[in-house]
Amino acid sequence: MTENFCKLIGLKIHYIKQGKGAPLLILAGWGTTIATYQNLIDDISEFATVYCLEMPGCGSSDEPTKALTSEDYAKLVEEFIAKQKIKQLNLFGHSNGGRTIIKLLGQNKKLNFEVNKIILAGCAGIVHEKSRKDKAKTKLVKAGKKVVNSKLAKKLAPKLEEKLKQHIGSDDYRAATPVMRETLVNLVNEDLRDLLPNIKQPTLLLWGENDEATPISDGELMEELIPDAGLVMFPYSSHFAFLENRARFREIIKTFLTQ
Repeated sequence: MTENFCKLIGLKIHYIKQGKGAPLLILAGWGTTIATYQNLIDDISEFATVYCLEMPGCGSSDEPTKALTSEDYAKLVEEFIAKQKIKQLNLFGHSNGGRTIIKLLGQNKKLNFEVNKIILAGCAGIVHEKSRKDKAKTKLVKAGKKVVNSKLAKKLAPKLEEKLKQHIGSDDYRAATPVMRETLVNLVNEDLRDLLPNIKQPTLLLWGENDEATPISDGELMEELIPDAGLVMFPYSSHFAFLENRARFREIIKTFLTQ
């Protein structure tokens, strides 16, 4: 395994390269590091050359100075593949990494490389209609922001806004820095389902039955909308099914990529 850094979209990005064979690029999920995928990398590198990126603001990669969009993430991947001089490869995306793949390939944009096959694990990209509870929470948050942004509140309680943010949103949102929070908002509010029919590559969907971050219904929808897709569900498994079902993941991926 070799650890490296390269400049992508103006940021220093950490990546590794491991194994021999046809190239496969792993796009990590939100807030994860290369270490999260090390077992997966070890297994796939037995039959492929595996690259894995730590996305901006994660691990040893630079944090952006301004909020990023899904288009920025797609551009980062394009630049990486170009710098590695890869002409053909397979892509694996977990969670937000899968969202990036959909953005990259679903726009019918001419690329300088060919993607042969895609693996999407607990893939993000579907926006769900908010429940009444969520809508009420949003209204409360907006009202709270008006209060904490008032001149009086800033004078009397300058840390009130940060305290409010710590009590709203997902765990990912609360754990993020301000610029990464803005980035997360940009990403989760963009519905990519209209891009799914444009994906022409054979696509393997791998999903945990009990995934709470990206429910199994998202995988079923992607299987329906992507022309050449198949869904494999892992019973009793979470958003990190690849950690909970290592041996089965390895065999399924190997069969898909080498058949």
